[in-house]
Amino acid sequence: MLIYPAVDLRGGVCVRLLQGRFDAVTAYDDDPRARLESFAAAGASWAHVVDLDGAEAGAARQHALIGHLARATGLKVQAGGGVRSRDDVAALLDAGLSRVVVGSAAVRRPDEVVGWLGEFGADRIALALDVRVDGPEPEVAAHGWTEASGVSLWAALDALDAGGPKHLLVTDVARDGALAGPNLPLVREIRARRPELSLQASGGVRSLADLADLRALGATGAIVGKALYEGLFRLEDALRAG
Repeated sequence: MLIYPAVDLRGGVCVRLLQGRFDAVTAYDDDPRARLESFAAAGASWAHVVDLDGAEAGAARQHALIGHLARATGLKVQAGGGVRSRDDVAALLDAGLSRVVVGSAAVRRPDEVVGWLGEFGADRIALALDVRVDGPEPEVAAHGWTEASGVSLWAALDALDAGGPKHLLVTDVARDGALAGPNLPLVREIRARRPELSLQASGGVRSLADLADLRALGATGAIVGKALYEGLFRLEDALRAG
């Protein structure tokens, strides 16, 4: 299982949100390059970067900075936030990213995203479906998690099948930044329903045992953020646990 240490950028500063709420922000450091270099020094090969300004605005805000970070640190970077168009995808890939994370557009305009998968390749795009598990089926949240889409996770995936998606990043919004443990039943159900997808689990990781549980369920990647920033475990140990 691949470990993706995470950097969330707001105004160029590394922060973490609680449950996707922009009014519940914890700032950690103002040098994202140093943070990413520390990931590389620990042995990470990938990093996950989110443009929170872009996610909140619904348009690219920090893509130039993210491209600079990808080129400067030597890490493979997957990043998203404010990716709304084909040109956004192309610009991020041209800037040096290894993979672009597409969120709300995958739910709002699946036919377009299917086209992007065909143009750029399924390995260069991760579909990020952020869900709230409040009813009988997980419902996808949109626009920086501030809106309910009215679309179930399963329906959203079905709408994208024509593009042959490969990478799926699922976040349980209620657990993100809460250190409440990952939603293991959700991961288990995704693996059972869609075993062909490469699943990155996000939200709630608080311990090395959580990573072991995700690996046992067949997750191929895990996003690790707040637990690292709060010093609950070392990235070196997380990479070994993966």
